[in-house]
Amino acid sequence: MSTAITHWADGSAFPGESDLWADVTNPATGRITGRVALASRADADRVIASARKAAPAWGRMSLARRTQVLFAFRELLNARKDELAVLITAEHGKVHSDAVGEISRGQEVVEFACGIAHLLKGGHSEGASTGIDVHSKRDPLGVVGIISPFNFPAMVPMWFFPVAIAAGNAVVLKPSEKDPSAALWIASLWKEAGLPDGVFNVLQGDKVAVDALLESPDVAAISFVGSTPIAEYVYESASRHGKRVQALGGAKNHMVVLPDADLDLAADAAVNAGYGSAGERCMAISVLVAVEPIADDLVARIAERTATLRIGDGSKERGDASDMGPLVTRAHRDRVAGFIDSGEAAGAKLVVDGRDVVADGDQEGFWLGPTLFDHVAADMEIYTEEIFGPVLSVVRVATYDEAVALINANEYGNGTAIFTNDGGAARRFEQDVEVGMIGVNVPVPVPVAYYSFGGWKRSLFGDTHAHGIEGVHFFTRGKVVTTRWINPAARPAGGLELGFPQND
Repeated sequence: MSTAITHWADGSAFPGESDLWADVTNPATGRITGRVALASRADADRVIASARKAAPAWGRMSLARRTQVLFAFRELLNARKDELAVLITAEHGKVHSDAVGEISRGQEVVEFACGIAHLLKGGHSEGASTGIDVHSKRDPLGVVGIISPFNFPAMVPMWFFPVAIAAGNAVVLKPSEKDPSAALWIASLWKEAGLPDGVFNVLQGDKVAVDALLESPDVAAISFVGSTPIAEYVYESASRHGKRVQALGGAKNHMVVLPDADLDLAADAAVNAGYGSAGERCMAISVLVAVEPIADDLVARIAERTATLRIGDGSKERGDASDMGPLVTRAHRDRVAGFIDSGEAAGAKLVVDGRDVVADGDQEGFWLGPTLFDHVAADMEIYTEEIFGPVLSVVRVATYDEAVALINANEYGNGTAIFTNDGGAARRFEQDVEVGMIGVNVPVPVPVAYYSFGGWKRSLFGDTHAHGIEGVHFFTRGKVVTTRWINPAARPAGGLELGFPQND
């Protein structure tokens, strides 16, 4: 019997008025485990109204009380993160240890948001002019919407909602319909932590739910993570409706290996960053740029390590038996397999073929093993498209300059990495590449919570990255207050003066 996965508003779950539902599957078995409600416009209006009603009181609540709720949520999450990881593995397919890691990285943003009192401090200037003081403050926006992808059902929403809530906003989270249960679990945890009803809400659904958030006059801001075409649509539509937007799009992350690099370290990193979470990461390395003459050696080391990976059911009950789980849906598995067909047909050398995988799990699972291509050219589909699966492409170049030119010519600018023992080369790379996040001997350079997360070029629509101080500024708006208190006994001579005010 499948579970009904519903919306959440006013502090409790509700099924909504729509009679439309979508199947939720366990990718390791291919079996339907739940049915998620797909919101109607009326359902969306109800959820947004819950947030609108709760936002003013929460925004006026003291920083001390808001911080106490954040700390309580952090403690509950830390104690019970394993429960959430089980849900993620059952609906996304990533192995249990990876799911726990995802939650831990999201928890870092919760911990960052616990310091919101310091982050919201304004400035004060006494005597800016004669008898006049000026101070600044940051106020919450009101209601904010978060539209989250399937690949990180806990971490990506936690890039946004801890900061938004700590800053005094009410949140409507629209999770992916592929793995929607994590959002409801988080909503329940917020209630247990003492968050007032209506401050955190969940709107399940598809494009109807998304458009409702983009168009509602009661939603002041939208945070989105997903593919570039949808990010562009979200940015254009939300902006047209007067909202501020941070829309994080697609990626084609390159990892450059220079001839002086530690090739064992580089090979380990390429496997970890290329195949972790079955490649379903926006920060996954999908292109390895080998600066000759090390390509043959490096490819051999990667292939050797890839052969040791265990592919299978990553649920907690099976312990640590698997390194990589299935892809999220059968359709996505088939799409990624189609890219392997395309690369082979285009003439790239197929070193490791993931279509041949024998997985430790139900034969109906959505399995596809790690795949390694060599001699990939920049005009091949496996290079130009964001595959979002366990496919690593090796591009051979003759020089450092050629490697940088390849990266900068790409339409995406999310993350990149360089492996080298030459500090000068690393420093030059940091300056040369047109990418938002850079790793030096770090293959997946996801910043810590007090730095911002976000890319350049068509990896970001909008001006603001996620979390860090940019996130605080995104979820607040500034006010400047100019004050003069007059002593009636010493009232200055004056009268009507229509000229522009001048300081003295």
